[in-house]
Amino acid sequence: MDDSSEAYLCINDPNGNRTSHWPESHALLEQEEEKFRRKLKYFFMSPCDKYKARRRKPWKLMLQIIKVAVVTIQLVSFGLSNQMVVQFKEENLMAFKHMFLKSFTDSSTDTYAIYTQQDVYTHIVYTVEQFLMLPSITVGNHEYEKKGDVYAPLTICQQFYRNGSISPANETFDIDAQVKEECLQIYPVKPFSTFTANPLNFTLHFERLLTVTVNFTLKAINLETVQYHELPDCYEFDIMITFDNRAHSGRITVDLDNDVHIYECRDWSFTGASPRNMYMLVLFDVVVIVILVLSLLLCMRSVKTGVQLQFEYAEFFSVRYGKQVSLSDRMEFINGWYILIIVSDILTITGSLLKIIIQLKALASYDLCSILLGTGTMLVWIGVLRYMGYFKKYNILIITLRAALPNVIRFTCCAAMIYLGYCFCGWIVLGPYHTKFRTLNVVSESLFSLINGDDMFATFKNMQQKSYVVWLFSRLYLYTFVSLFIYMVLSLFITLITDTYDTIKHQQLDGEPMSDLQAFIMQCKDPPESGCFSADESSGCGCLMCCCLHRTHDSDEDKE
Repeated sequence: MDDSSEAYLCINDPNGNRTSHWPESHALLEQEEEKFRRKLKYFFMSPCDKYKARRRKPWKLMLQIIKVAVVTIQLVSFGLSNQMVVQFKEENLMAFKHMFLKSFTDSSTDTYAIYTQQDVYTHIVYTVEQFLMLPSITVGNHEYEKKGDVYAPLTICQQFYRNGSISPANETFDIDAQVKEECLQIYPVKPFSTFTANPLNFTLHFERLLTVTVNFTLKAINLETVQYHELPDCYEFDIMITFDNRAHSGRITVDLDNDVHIYECRDWSFTGASPRNMYMLVLFDVVVIVILVLSLLLCMRSVKTGVQLQFEYAEFFSVRYGKQVSLSDRMEFINGWYILIIVSDILTITGSLLKIIIQLKALASYDLCSILLGTGTMLVWIGVLRYMGYFKKYNILIITLRAALPNVIRFTCCAAMIYLGYCFCGWIVLGPYHTKFRTLNVVSESLFSLINGDDMFATFKNMQQKSYVVWLFSRLYLYTFVSLFIYMVLSLFITLITDTYDTIKHQQLDGEPMSDLQAFIMQCKDPPESGCFSADESSGCGCLMCCCLHRTHDSDEDKE
């Protein structure tokens, strides 16, 4: 800089408004530049250095530590509660299958089917009989749904084409594609008993039949929570048994599924349990939400400060040095860790609110709540890496991931094109002959497993040999895929990471190349404990004192 040159400088007044000044002298210009340099250096300091610089307690750091603890405790509490709910629903579903599906076994879950008309009638009658005899056969506390003084009925419905004439022998058919539905309702009446005569006055139109559904509702109470001194929940199971004949292939698959609704029991009396535990959990969730809101506000304020400082730095460099700030230097002011924390806080706040609603029995969206709390907690723990990054030995992992990410993304996009090509080819060619290639989703999962070396022999072995040409093609397909992705693609992927890691290590040993922003900040020789940063905050006199100290220190070095 020439002594005769004077530059336009933007400075914030005490009220935060930006004003323009023409420095009266070169010394004043250097003073303002040094003050701005210290401002940037303070912004990029670690929480410990900021404490040394201005003696401000690192509230944000302490809040993040508390947040990690309470969010983890909240997640564990919800997970244990959710585990009992999931276990109760799964065990009830298995019990319903054994009670209402004739000759059902655990091993026949995916292959349960019937093949004759008589079997269809027999299975429907068996389901109805079991439903009517439920109070005397169940080992649980299942009961019928009651509407007023009447028990809710079991409903049998068949869906079929409205009109149709099919003659495979003559290779002719005449089908009206509109679907018609016929239903029959059977009410359980005390004393509950099974059929004695013709049970069903219900004829199935097998030639046009699409599906037969049996629907009924049962209620139960989960008493497992009593052991933990918590109030039991009331459950409502909407059960649907489906006989699927849409393919008209001679095989009717049978499936039982249920929709579960959880309610707070209306009238209860239980010694040793009270709603106090539930209210304490709700209060804890409210405390967690308050902590998360504070963390969210502090991080948003830091992001806002970074954006404002970015514009100040860009304008300063443009006016002072006539240079445009690079995009990489601009992005240094946008702390990605704060963005990560903001996202995690929003997800966890939403999940905590939903958890409170679930605990108050207004909703039963356990899956959505699990996704929100699980993802939020995962991001919270990932955010801990930000503070480990202040230690040089731990920081190399974070720097390596950040430096390798652009190359990894580009490489993954290229590899994905090859992967998708194999997916489409395997689906259309091998799908009719191999169960692992029946759908695109299953094909993608199977190929990903092959990349990781899982189930490789079974994939080769289970290929049907009905078509010798397709069998030969399958060998060529599988061998080329395994060779290409395991020996080449994965090796290149690992090489990208290791090369980046080696580069970072050499840079740390030999000196990392500095950007314009880093070089500008490095000119500030004030250590955090010098007191100059506190002086900048309090008044301009301290800044002048620091400048005098610097000049005295520089003159002493020249004399030596």
